[in-house]
Amino acid sequence: MEKKAFVTKQQIEEIVKTYPTPFHIYDEKGIRENAKALKEAFSWNKGFKEYFAVKACPNPFLMKILHEYGCGSDCSSLTELMLSDAAGIRGSEIMFSSNDTPAEDFELAAKLGATINLDDITHIDFLEGILGKLPERLSLRYNPGGVFKMSNGIMDNPGDAKYGLTTEQLFEAYGILKEKGVKEFGLHAFLASNTVTNEYYPMLAKQLFERAVEIKERLGVSLSFINLSGGVGIPYKPEQEPNDIRVIGEGVKKVFEEVLVPAGLGDVAIYTEMGRFMMGPYGMLVTKAIHEKHTHKEYIGVDACAVNLMRPAMYGAYHHITVLGKENAPCDHTYDVTGSLCENNDKFAIDRQLPKIDMGDYLAIHDTGAHGFAMGYNYNGKLKSAELLLKEDGSVQLIRRAQTPADYFATFDCFDEYKSITEKK
Repeated sequence: MEKKAFVTKQQIEEIVKTYPTPFHIYDEKGIRENAKALKEAFSWNKGFKEYFAVKACPNPFLMKILHEYGCGSDCSSLTELMLSDAAGIRGSEIMFSSNDTPAEDFELAAKLGATINLDDITHIDFLEGILGKLPERLSLRYNPGGVFKMSNGIMDNPGDAKYGLTTEQLFEAYGILKEKGVKEFGLHAFLASNTVTNEYYPMLAKQLFERAVEIKERLGVSLSFINLSGGVGIPYKPEQEPNDIRVIGEGVKKVFEEVLVPAGLGDVAIYTEMGRFMMGPYGMLVTKAIHEKHTHKEYIGVDACAVNLMRPAMYGAYHHITVLGKENAPCDHTYDVTGSLCENNDKFAIDRQLPKIDMGDYLAIHDTGAHGFAMGYNYNGKLKSAELLLKEDGSVQLIRRAQTPADYFATFDCFDEYKSITEKK
């Protein structure tokens, strides 16, 4: 598929008069259309709910947009819980899925009325010790081990993941929860990441649905909900075909009717916890070319760096790049596109075929709406960028200001020279 930027050079030239590069910008129209499509794809299940993975893009303005379409929050930390609460997402609209969890995180999750998804069998006693009594509604995260295979090969390696309970532990844990008075039970699993195939959810669903039938038959425990978690990916590369969420929804429905309905589990609610699929394609990092270097290779230096988008440096991940205003120019130049960190992996692209880039050109780095800004950090004293929302009417809204030196120094308030540092910003 062709990768097109949702902003033009002319739009960016106007935006930078107020908000200088680099910045992340999000497409409100695309976010809304995608959320609506997901809701329609699973409308056959009366209890369906998407719990947006806050870790992917922790911005309350964007979370509120998704909330308009019935999306809740999937949280994994104290501050994500606080952010959801501040955004007006509370109670059963929060799924708390964490691992190696501090006591205070569990305490706040319970206080907010979130559904807690336990990552380990030992967490049952840990949670009970914190709260005094287990909540009446609890979920368990399942890890069957081994590798997860589909028709196109091995997708991921759950057996090497730190998350979840084994099959034996799962049955033991449900028995314990039942004895301790838990009334509503859920099952959760995440077995593969960023799958670009319509097969993943239906195959995962079949595995979990069959496990749910076993749980009912062996323990007399009927699950209230089954959480397919995330893993539905996006096409980072132009040659990849995107997932079709409506086809995926139909595939899950087919397995639901084949496995759960005959077993008397036709009232089970289906949950999802997607982050990348919900937000990834609808965010871009916009940066400006500020240096060129001609040594052993041809380099284009931009005013963004891995602080703004870590994935290429951390995983070698591909993010498509559009040189705004040169969309129809031939890609006849080979560049490494780099940031300014003192690390050689600070590269957005390596040996990438692009149009000739001139100083002052704006580059749109695609698919940063999930795990883009969220993974930012302050190495080399670099400051995190602003986040902007491109509204449906074409206007732009600031939804997070850029960091300032005062922000960077703010936690040095125990340092005698703190005030003079901030005053000299």
